[in-house]
Amino acid sequence: FFPGYIYLAKKLFKNADVSIDRFHIVVQAYVALNITRVRLCTKNNPNYNKLKDYWKLILKNENELSEEKKYSNDGDLPLYFLIDKKHYAPKPYEPKNLKKLVANNYYNINRADLSLRSDVEEALVKMAKASQADGITLLISSTYRSYDYQTKLFQRWVDIDGLEEAERESARPGTSQHQLGSAIDFGSISNDFINTKMGKWLFNNAWKYGWTLSFPQQYEDITGYRYECWHYRFVGIPAAQLQRKYFNDVQQYMLEFIDLWKNL
Repeated sequence: FFPGYIYLAKKLFKNADVSIDRFHIVVQAYVALNITRVRLCTKNNPNYNKLKDYWKLILKNENELSEEKKYSNDGDLPLYFLIDKKHYAPKPYEPKNLKKLVANNYYNINRADLSLRSDVEEALVKMAKASQADGITLLISSTYRSYDYQTKLFQRWVDIDGLEEAERESARPGTSQHQLGSAIDFGSISNDFINTKMGKWLFNNAWKYGWTLSFPQQYEDITGYRYECWHYRFVGIPAAQLQRKYFNDVQQYMLEFIDLWKNL
């Protein structure tokens, strides 16, 4: 039983350093996640209640989830909404409280058609003020995208690179985090962004303000997308802390986990 935990932990954590004091909690959580992925976590499973207890250990009786309620606007999808290649947003979905980004004293924009959920824009301002204090002004390059816009963008990449390569770097319509109005592409939107002062600052500090990297390096098999050092999604500070502490700082793991928890 426990050796199996160790095997799965090493497999799922890849090269992560798991400290002994929280080893059992982390491993149990990932085993629960792994079991659920293969559809064994049902109420008919004799381990069902035990698995629910593992979720409670991680989520501390849902305290971390309470933050999501602060960002619950009528008609908007939840802050922790799981959207990926298998989980879609409704085709006509558009956040109800989109705020157009304009020139301001906190961050720069490189286009006139950018917008975010208004509550997410407020979180962006808080992070931008912190980066300015460190001598860095954030550049916002891409934000909310409609379903129709994403349809055209995906097809453009298919035309340029072919379907197989396009699937690695662009989302099909209905599966893009940008449609949620809570994701941002920063800076140059290029691989060398991580080597810039802005890219390094975000990598080291964005989580402190509730923003986490969506598509980290070496996790394409998990996220479905190649490494994008410029793409961050706002999940809130408690979730960002949870992601770092228990999920090897992989956003996809955390969002899948929360989605499964909500549906238990």
